[in-house]
Amino acid sequence: MSKRIYVGNLSYQTNEEALKELFGEIGEVRSVKIITDETGRSKGFGFVEMSSDEDADKAISALNSTAVGGRNLIVNEARPQTERGRTGGGPRKPKKTFGGRGRESGKWR
Repeated sequence: MSKRIYVGNLSYQTNEEALKELFGEIGEVRSVKIITDETGRSKGFGFVEMSSDEDADKAISALNSTAVGGRNLIVNEARPQTERGRTGGGPRKPKKTFGGRGRESGKWR
């Protein structure tokens, strides 16, 4: 079974090939994905999938807080997207709507 690893605090110049090479020194890398914005610029974090849980655990231990590109990496097991909560606390409130076509007889509906 493979394990996904979150890699944060990446230098914006770090590319997927460099990340694959770094993690490849520890074990077999299945995939690498650096998250980018709509312009293609790195957001400073990404994900690496290792071929085994053992390799992933070794990579987390070996590379967390390691300086790469002038920045100390944050390396830990990626959490499923459903575990992450939105900031702002709690469910969203429904938008307030004002019925009708606007103002009638000096009052909002």
